[in-house]
Amino acid sequence: MPTRYSTQLLRVLAEHEDATTGHLQAFERPPGGPWQAVGEVIPVTLGRSGLAWGRGRHPAQPGRQKQEGDGRAPAGVFALTALFGASPNGDYRLPYHPAHPDLKGVDDPASRHYNCLVDARHTPRDWASCEDMLRPDARYALGAVVAHNSNPPLPGAGSCIFLHVWESPGAPTAGCTAMNLIHMRQLAHWLDPARQPLLAQLPEADYAALQVAWDLPRR
Repeated sequence: MPTRYSTQLLRVLAEHEDATTGHLQAFERPPGGPWQAVGEVIPVTLGRSGLAWGRGRHPAQPGRQKQEGDGRAPAGVFALTALFGASPNGDYRLPYHPAHPDLKGVDDPASRHYNCLVDARHTPRDWASCEDMLRPDARYALGAVVAHNSNPPLPGAGSCIFLHVWESPGAPTAGCTAMNLIHMRQLAHWLDPARQPLLAQLPEADYAALQVAWDLPRR
């Protein structure tokens, strides 16, 4: 089951696959024990086109699949592997990437660095497009890397998926999951790599159908 060995989980539920907003709840559990809710329910925004099945810890699912540039956030269960932000350092337990002008998120499917964060000062440039991780707005002031389509990346299946700060309440993203800065900071400090944190992000109907099989928190 995709949640085996994890004792930290962020659950994001959307009303349906085309929804652009949802709610996030954090959970933790002792090894072998039941999931218990932690903290408050957090409003989040999703992709401008809703959700589509991503590539993560879960088995492949029938239905709409996440593709590069489709404006959909990935549905499924995914590891949370690192943090990034505009501050030069942070008091966090997950690995932290301080943003600088040469930190790029490569979204070109033809690049060998597709779906990776790279330092362009030390990486031969083979990409035609990328995301600047040091932005003039606050959306990447702090964020977490969602391990969608990784190990290895499938070209064209979607890249640069993050939890990050929203543009404004209710404003959808290009395919990430966003929230206010206060909540992003709280989650960043809470996430612990020793507990193998996960993101479980699903439409409500799919969550209800898969909750037992995937050992997800009860509704």
